[in-house]
Amino acid sequence: MKSLHAPWRDAYINDVQKKSDKDTHKDNECVFCDHLKNGNDDKAMILGRFAYNFIIMNKFPYNAGHLLIMPLAHVATLQELSSEARAELIELIAKSDALLEQVLGNDGSNVGINKGRAGGAGIPSHLHVHVVPRWAGDTNFLPIIADVKQISTDMQSIFKQLKVEFAKLK
Repeated sequence: MKSLHAPWRDAYINDVQKKSDKDTHKDNECVFCDHLKNGNDDKAMILGRFAYNFIIMNKFPYNAGHLLIMPLAHVATLQELSSEARAELIELIAKSDALLEQVLGNDGSNVGINKGRAGGAGIPSHLHVHVVPRWAGDTNFLPIIADVKQISTDMQSIFKQLKVEFAKLK
């Protein structure tokens, strides 16, 4: 079996883990909640706020256009959401996946939740769903031999393109 390693995320995850450990969490220590409170959606790269959830670009993406969809409420599990919030979350995942394909022309995507630290969540205290656009041949050797992940597209440019389309979802 071959493994794909992402060592470039260690510093970010280790820093965030100190602030977001579920057992020691305080409301003012969640990076996602901080983005919501700051009110500068463009700086935080928030693409849209909805009744129960919001969509934000991942600032440490696995690929260009990597999105995070998550509840406005600070919850760690799907079970903590109301049925309305869960339904909206699923709708936003489906619409985000389609919009990424429309705007970026990706060949496929990965959609997933890493629940809890043992499940791979870098920020386990605030539930979030990853939607990662994928292209045929988008993996290479750089992360393994050079400790570098190449993102070939400017994130601000992608944000501006996606922001226009996500505004139509409201």
